Amino acid sequence: MIYGGLRPRRVSHDGTAVGVVDYGMGNRRSVEKALEHVGARVTVSAQTETLATCDALVVPGVGAFPRAMERVRALGLDSFLIERAAAGVPILGICLGMQLFFERSTEHGGADGLGIVPGEVVELDTHGLKLPHIGWSTVSWLGDAPLLDGVAHNVPYYHVHSYACRPSSAADVLGEAEYGQSFVTAVARDSFVGLQFHPEKSSLDGLALLANFVSSCVTA
Repeated sequence: MIYGGLRPRRVSHDGTAVGVVDYGMGNRRSVEKALEHVGARVTVSAQTETLATCDALVVPGVGAFPRAMERVRALGLDSFLIERAAAGVPILGICLGMQLFFERSTEHGGADGLGIVPGEVVELDTHGLKLPHIGWSTVSWLGDAPLLDGVAHNVPYYHVHSYACRPSSAADVLGEAEYGQSFVTAVARDSFVGLQFHPEKSSLDGLALLANFVSSCVTA
């Protein structure tokens, strides 16, 4: 099977049921297609009853943090995601979807997040480089997680963002990249993993990460 003209190094065929959380902000279709390509059975929904039947959840997102949290709360997804995380359900947050799991953001006057990962989201200090940061930046993996099984180190992934996460604990940092200065681009805490970059747009290495996430959900 070809995805964007590329063959991933590792493909899962376990049929894991993955729910893509649809709160109206994000590249849901491209995430759905990438997950299907690595073997997941994907449901895109905003309904907590539907998402609760899934083995794992993916929270994508593009846009402003305060507006995203308004949408998440209006749909009752905030308490649902907190409960799912507490229950140990595997959750992957992508870009803005990663940021929402932090305690707060300073974007547009500030807003509270889900509070699952201690820390805050702040504007990138790029030392003069323009924002948003759009393009490929090399990620250095700092920890160990099932997500990284067989994944190459120090390869580029596609980023689009102006804000970055600042975890309170260094133990939650899974990966870093640089744009003007170093910033956290991946975190892992209990059953939650967050990626600031877009794995669904990051060629073979991004697909490998998604395949690992889907595969790891079987034994999670």
